[in-house]
Amino acid sequence: MTPILQAQNVSKIYDMGTTKIEALLGVDIEIGRGEFVAIVGKSGSGKSTLMHILGLLDTPTEGEVILNGINTKGMSEKQLAQVRNSEIGFVFQSFNLLQRTTVLDNVILPLKYSSVPSSEWEKKAKEMIEIVGLQDRLKNKSNELSGGQKQRVAIARAMVNDPSMILADEPTGNLDTKTGEEIINNFLKLNSQGKTIVLVTHDDELAQIAQRKIILKDGCVVK
Repeated sequence: MTPILQAQNVSKIYDMGTTKIEALLGVDIEIGRGEFVAIVGKSGSGKSTLMHILGLLDTPTEGEVILNGINTKGMSEKQLAQVRNSEIGFVFQSFNLLQRTTVLDNVILPLKYSSVPSSEWEKKAKEMIEIVGLQDRLKNKSNELSGGQKQRVAIARAMVNDPSMILADEPTGNLDTKTGEEIINNFLKLNSQGKTIVLVTHDDELAQIAQRKIILKDGCVVK
């Protein structure tokens, strides 16, 4: 399987003055194109730090991250932002939607920072919104939606730039069980269509849906 994401000897050390916190220690992982992988670990295991580094929201102290053939080591913040926007779709536990903005405009937002012509923004956004079944909510503001609907908007927004990978951080954490299952089914559907999904969670039961688990403990991959 062709790797879409590689983290090679990744370490992250936070310098707190007299104290150094070793959040990650020489992590090596490889994720294949089209895989559904869960990164699992308890609080303090380093999974949040790893998620930020894999998502190019933070840079490692040592090591490198290669995403879709692009080595991101040494990139400027502007370059990292460009790669993030084109290669990664993010889905967060807290949804991160613009609250008084319509569903359509929330999904359009990433396109404004892409090379897609503005004349195509609405069409592409509507296509993604239809995939998650919210075509009847286009003009609703996000603060008028249920939690499950908000997360479906977030998934549509994550997909709109046709990213190489979707990185989901505790995507069902703020949802009830039934709604959480609906969101997971969305991810399974996307994966069946060939999209690479990386799910970050502390919930081992949730991680069982993935094809493979990467387990972190004390900043190291243990399994």
